[in-house]
Amino acid sequence: MVEGKSLGNKLFRVFNYTFLILLAVACLIPLIHILAVSLSSNVAASAGIVKLWPKEFTFKSYEFVLSKGEFLLSLWVTVKRVVLGTILSMFLSILIAYPLSKNGRELKFRTGYAWYFVFTILFSGGLIPWYMTIRSTGLLDSIWALIIPGAVPVFNVILLLNFYRGLPKELEEAAFVDGAGHWKTLWRIYVPLSMPSIATIGLFTVVGHWNAWFDGLILMNSQDNYPLSSYLQTVIVQASLTNMSAEQLANLATVSDRTVKSAQIFVGALPILAFYPFLQKYFVKGMVLGGVKE
Repeated sequence: MVEGKSLGNKLFRVFNYTFLILLAVACLIPLIHILAVSLSSNVAASAGIVKLWPKEFTFKSYEFVLSKGEFLLSLWVTVKRVVLGTILSMFLSILIAYPLSKNGRELKFRTGYAWYFVFTILFSGGLIPWYMTIRSTGLLDSIWALIIPGAVPVFNVILLLNFYRGLPKELEEAAFVDGAGHWKTLWRIYVPLSMPSIATIGLFTVVGHWNAWFDGLILMNSQDNYPLSSYLQTVIVQASLTNMSAEQLANLATVSDRTVKSAQIFVGALPILAFYPFLQKYFVKGMVLGGVKE
């Protein structure tokens, strides 16, 4: 494509870059402010004088957040949840998307299957039936209660099947001529070619598991089984002085509610911020692949 050099095109590019820069700044400023508050003293934070740079620099809030052994325990639960949940979700998404990408002659009742999955997006059974179903299967208070109920993200399946439908049909026919079946064709041809899309929906899944906190509070009976987000929520909202040690009470006296909340928000977001740049190139490519229709 030949880029235009007209005045209108130049003005559009200037406006476009300016808008994107302002949008990026608007997204970064709240995060920088939270980091500055978390690294400031309780007096400065309570006085509201902290903007984008820490006042009376201190790590007391982070020491308070990390002082409990429950934090590391909840972090381990979250790591298990992210790893197991992502692997299971990706495996099921691939297995579901592949047959749904075929036409009605290759997969009978394909439209019915597709609408069955779409129906689950449009209608939900509600919180109580959801909880009773998980309880009746004996999954309560286990890591699988956080993984299995959301193991098939239908939106990710739709993204993946659209990508599969855009792959040349000749690739599959050539594999069949060489003696490959559907299973080998899926894992030897479709999956390697769809790595950008898999990386994209994998990032969606990782972020979803990392940030989920409500199901942990509902489905876990013991606080030892809380994922990190659920644990941080209890620390922020349900913090109790009765279960704190003398050292933690001493730390609490040197921090404020604002600095502790800011520290916990930043600790919770830090792994995703560190993880995202490595997948960003696949994320951009995966979002646009399959968007071109012939």
